[in-house]
Amino acid sequence: MTKLGTFYGIGVGPGDPELLTVKAINAIKAVDVIIAPKTEKKEGSVALSIARSHIRPSTEIIYQVFPMVKDFSERTEEFEDNKAEILSILRSGRSAAFLTIGDPMFYSTYIYIFRLLKAEGVEVVTIPGVPAFLAIASQLGRPLAFGNEIVSIIPATAPRGSIEAALGSCDAAVLMKVYKNFDEIVDALERQGKLDEAVLVSRGGLPDEKIIDDLAAHRGERLNYLSTIITK
Repeated sequence: MTKLGTFYGIGVGPGDPELLTVKAINAIKAVDVIIAPKTEKKEGSVALSIARSHIRPSTEIIYQVFPMVKDFSERTEEFEDNKAEILSILRSGRSAAFLTIGDPMFYSTYIYIFRLLKAEGVEVVTIPGVPAFLAIASQLGRPLAFGNEIVSIIPATAPRGSIEAALGSCDAAVLMKVYKNFDEIVDALERQGKLDEAVLVSRGGLPDEKIIDDLAAHRGERLNYLSTIITK
């Protein structure tokens, strides 16, 4: 009986290929198959582009479409189909790596696949990556937390009341997924006295990176999905 291959979840960081860890690079070079996730609306995979230079020519690359959902139970059929394809690879004795932007265990599509494969008894190795907000803080030279300061990490897709409560009870905040309701987030930051110190970085570390330090002046602007705000 063929031994199951190992499944890797690899965080490739926020965008800059030089922020990949040595462990991530070694795993990318060693696996037989790379799983490159993408959404229905996108042709390519940002995670794959970040890791591309470390992938061997002989490594098979498989694109898998993952819908953007708030709740895993909303679209289980797509995840089940992707799980079945990965299981087929692993049952053939080959190893596979799922690439994900940032960190695999932080607001990542990988978490859904991780749970499904763990339930199947698959050996899973998860390799952390640099989250976008930490890369942003370092790039801008803006310490995010010091001493006993409290940091809130807030998905902008959360209910408005939850966002306001989190902003009002912290010293510093990270707001992610701000591309859908940017204007509402700007208003909330203003009400909580955190707008003046807020900076937004879109597609950080990628060639088309954009930095906005006057958020109010950009109300109504359409943002890329990979947009993060940090403030104190």
